[in-house]
Formats: sequence, structure tokens, C-alpha cells
Amino acid sequence: MIQTFTQHDVIRYVYQETTEEENLMIQDGLVHDSEMLEFYLDMLDVKVGLDKSLQQPSERSIDNILAYSRNYKENHQVLVV
Repeated sequence: MIQTFTQHDVIRYVYQETTEEENLMIQDGLVHDSEMLEFYLDMLDVKVGLDKSLQQPSERSIDNILAYSRNYKENHQVLVV
């Protein structure tokens, strides 16, 4: 039986969201389908780029958000009757 995979399946594989059985079938597909392999390699590059661009908020931003949250809670007490 010939198994076909979608680009979504390959992306799931890149993010390690596939089962062991799917992994084996996708790996076999990568060996036999050059277009699938090219897409897989492109997605690996995209993932690496996204991982590198992941940034953390500054301490100042975190402090501002927490201060706003504390202030909001103090000024908007809910009256339970």
C-alpha cells in the first residue's frame, strides 16, 4: 500500500507531533520522494528561524503588566451578594 502524506503531516513530523508508526512511514517517504524531502528541509529551516526569533519581554514590560494587573484588581473589586 502506498501511503501519501500532506504538508501538514510533514510539519507535524518537524515538530515531533507524529506517532512512532507515522515517523517510520514519513521517513520512508522522505527517502523516496524528493519533493517531500525538499519541503521537509524547508520546514526545518523555517523552524530554526522561528526558534531564533523567539524573544522574551523585557523586565520593564513584565513589571508594567504586573503593576497594571494589581491596580486593576484593586480598583475593580467585584461585589458578591
